[in-house]
Amino acid sequence: MGSLIKKRRKKMRKHKYKKYGKRMKANKK
Repeated sequence: MGSLIKKRRKKMRKHKYKKYGKRMKANKK
C-alpha cells in the first residue's frame, strides 16, 4: 500500500494535498 499512496500522492499533491495532508501523516505512522 505504501507505493500506491506514493504514486497517488504525486497526482493529488497539486490541490487535494491540503485536504489529505492530515490523512497522509496518519497513514505514514
